Amino acid sequence: MKPMLRAAYRENLEAFNRDLIAMCDTVCTIMDHASSALLEQSLDDAETALSEIDSLQEISERCEERSMSLLALQSPVAGDLRQVLSALYVVENFERMGSLARNIALLARLRHPAPVYPAPLQGYIEELTRLVREMGATTRALLDNPDPDVAVELHNIDEGVDDMRAFLQTLVSDRKWEYSTREAVDLAMVARYYERYADRCVNVAGRMVFLVTGLKPEEYLRQRDEPDYDPDEKFATIERKFRR
Repeated sequence: MKPMLRAAYRENLEAFNRDLIAMCDTVCTIMDHASSALLEQSLDDAETALSEIDSLQEISERCEERSMSLLALQSPVAGDLRQVLSALYVVENFERMGSLARNIALLARLRHPAPVYPAPLQGYIEELTRLVREMGATTRALLDNPDPDVAVELHNIDEGVDDMRAFLQTLVSDRKWEYSTREAVDLAMVARYYERYADRCVNVAGRMVFLVTGLKPEEYLRQRDEPDYDPDEKFATIERKFRR
């Protein structure tokens, strides 16, 4: 690639990365307002979350246009190609995260001024929103500094979200559930939305691991924690053992 073309390519790639960060910031903002709408029965927060969806869509479309330019017109080398494809994967996850946050805001608006869930369960929802907010902040930090060790730790927080969702699912399906069927269904939906949002954060973190190391998260962990691990040697051992 000629120097001038290379400079233009790098400029476009940096602009793409800035849009990616802006998209993450917008997603986190939408989820923060959606969570406030849920926790506080705030109609204003619900409307703010929903209004931010348009901004998210604009950034997403801009990212798509930039990616087409980078891939089709400027023939990136292998390392840059991995970066562009990783960014596209991240954009897709951010879009879905925005949709999940939007669903929470819509449900809060639909039930307003009544709460979505029974008041005695407030503490559980607060913990769920706290975990997801932490995951969103970590995901944002990874865009600035794609540290694979930080990225793989998101799995630990995600397990906490999975546990909360499983607990709430058990709660609403218990015969001793003392609230309405509507509240049971709404609570199960909310827990599912947060769980899927958290899963998308893990997906983005996994892509950051791949971007830095070229490895899937589980492969990176294996190499990090078992420095002498050699898959080729292990496979050869298995082959020798069972060869006839």
